[in-house]
Parts: sequence; C-alpha cells; structure tokens
Amino acid sequence: MASPSAPAPSSDAGNKPSQPVAIVCVGMAGSGKTTFMQQINAHLHGKKEPPYVINLDPAVTHAPFESNIDIRDSVNYKEVMKQYNLGPNGGILTSLNLFATKVDQVVDLLEKRTTPDPANPARKPITNIIVDTPGQIEVFVWSASGTILLESLASSFPTVIAYIIDTPRTSSTSTFMSNMLYACSILYKTKLPMILVFNKTDVKDASFAKEWMTDYDAFQAALNEDEMNNAFGGQEGGDGMGSGSGYMGSLLNSMSLMLEEFYTHLSMVAVSSLYGTGIDEFFEAVKEKAEEFKRDYQPELEKRRDEREENKKKARERELDKMMKGMSMGGGSKDVTVGDIMEDDQGLDAISTDESNDDDDDDDDDEEAGDGLQNRYEAAMQEDSVATDASFAKYLFTQQG
Repeated sequence: MASPSAPAPSSDAGNKPSQPVAIVCVGMAGSGKTTFMQQINAHLHGKKEPPYVINLDPAVTHAPFESNIDIRDSVNYKEVMKQYNLGPNGGILTSLNLFATKVDQVVDLLEKRTTPDPANPARKPITNIIVDTPGQIEVFVWSASGTILLESLASSFPTVIAYIIDTPRTSSTSTFMSNMLYACSILYKTKLPMILVFNKTDVKDASFAKEWMTDYDAFQAALNEDEMNNAFGGQEGGDGMGSGSGYMGSLLNSMSLMLEEFYTHLSMVAVSSLYGTGIDEFFEAVKEKAEEFKRDYQPELEKRRDEREENKKKARERELDKMMKGMSMGGGSKDVTVGDIMEDDQGLDAISTDESNDDDDDDDDDEEAGDGLQNRYEAAMQEDSVATDASFAKYLFTQQG
C-alpha cells in the first residue's frame, strides 16, 4: 500500500505542524468535478485526515458530501434571481458577490480550525481545505468575487488550483487544445499553481493527453490524422480533406507550439472519480505544488501585498499634503509639505527659521509665534528646536497617522 501522500502534521516530532493546503476545484459543467470532490473527501476521511470542505456553488440542489461552510446557508440563490430579476448565471455571480462580503469570517474560521486549540488539545487541526466551485467556471474565475475569495485563501494558506477535465470529451485535438487554452487563461488569471486532473479515466484512458503534452511530434501526428479524417468539418475536397481544415490545422499547430512552454509549469494526473484510481498520485502532486507555492508564488503575493500597502500609505500622505497646502501656514513663510516633515534632522533644520540661539535672545521670535501655542505644539512633538510652522505641520501629520 502506498504511503499517505497528503500533507500531514509533524507535531509528533516536536516540529511546527505543516501548513494546511487549500485545494480549489474548478471545471466545466459535466467534467465530474463534484464527484471528484466526493472522492478526495472520502479518501482523506479514510486516512483519518478529514478535510475542511467549502461549497461555493449556490445553485447545486444536492451535494454528495457534507460541507463545513456552504454558500447556500448564507445566500438563497433562487431568491437572489427573483429579487434582482436575474438569469441562472447572473444569480450565481450575484450570490458569490454577496458571499464575498463574508470572506473575512471564512478566513477566521479556517485559521481557527488549522491551528491547535489550547482549550481542546485532543482536537486535531485540519491539514487540507477543499473548495467546490460553480460549474459555470467563468463566473468564478473571471469575477471580482472569485478573485477576492482566491486571494484571501492564498494570503493565509498555500493554495492549489485543480482543473478538472472530462477526458472522453478531450480525445480530439481541437477539444484538447481548447481545454489547454482555458487552463492557460486560468493559470495566468489566478497566478496560482495548477494541477490538470484528467477525470473519467475509467471511460477513456488519459495516456494520449500526457503524450500530447510531452511530445510535440505526437500531437502533430494526431493533428494530421484529424485533418485527413475531416474532423474539423467543412466541405470535403478531392483529397478527402475539408475546406476549413487547413485553417484549423494551422491554428492548432501554432497553439501547440505556443503552449509547449506552458506545459512545463503544470502537473498532470489521471484519475477516475468513480473508482478512486489516481487519487494518491493527485495528492502527491498537491504536495509538490504546495512547496512550489511557498517557493515561487508566496514571495510574489507578499510583494504585491506590500506594494498595495505602500500605495495606500502614499495616497494618505498625498491627501494630507493637499490639506496642508490649502491651509494658511503663517505669514509669508514657505508651505511645509508632508515630504518636508518626513525628512531627517538636516531637512528639519532647513525648515527652521533660526534655532542657533534658543534662549532669551529669541524673545522677538517667541512673541510672534505666541508662547501658548508654541509650547503646546513643541510639547506634542517633543521637538523644542523646530520652528512654529514646522511643528504645527508635523503635529497635524502625527494626529492624522
């Protein structure tokens, strides 16, 4: 029997427990995504590592697995359609938008369940989070709510996208290439590591897909065969080829050449959700992608988060700068900006009017500034050597921060 491949806590060895992994399952309608979710859920339960299950499909009427967090508990899909006069896809999108407003509560719950509970030491922290998404894949992947949910997960846990593919429907070169292009768009939209899960291998073996992804010549041979069999439609000519096949063949040939580099960034596993074959290999791929997330994706996510925080800080400073420029900072003196105030001591010296003598010799300057206000502002800033205008501006800036 193969050793357990799902990430397991290492707290027994006295080390810090391994970080839980979030597996987000996406796939087109009919790809067997929900059955796959049921199979990996049962697999983890069989290994005594029950996952934390999240259902984000508001339109599903029956799910073959229990969910710890279910969007249907918060949002009534049919009521949303009725209230906003929406169709099915619009109802799903609006339901996701409403649920996204609770994403902070979802993350809080996940963080509590993935860390040891001092009040209940016997409770084992979860090591896997699995997320089911709507079959209308574009509604989740390309919506603002989907982006919010994915980024929130990725900010707290290593997150992996599992793209479920219907293998029997991908056996032709054209449908295979369509799935690969969709996978490419999802990868670059989410910017998260991805696993291609070729499902339903009990119906159609997925060895052809692996060969096409790793051997360019093998795909070209299959493409030529489809052209000869007029698989792309069009009027059949004397050579047995369709009039439209030349265009399609050229297009698919160019796409396969472009995607050759794309394939190197993907893991591909073949599974049967019906019989459970290939699930161990899937969790081995999850483990590898979780390490890839920590190594390659997490630093980029942290960099983007830091950039957002820096932009927010600069925006606040600009707003304060505008406010201060609109104020009268004193008769004839230069306007003091936030940038001026945040300079080092040398910059502050340049702003000051005359601080070489801070004793009774400066009686005239003290009288102009006003002893009461001068003392108050200087006490607030703890800067006895800064002139009245600079002290007042810096005091305002400190209060704003």
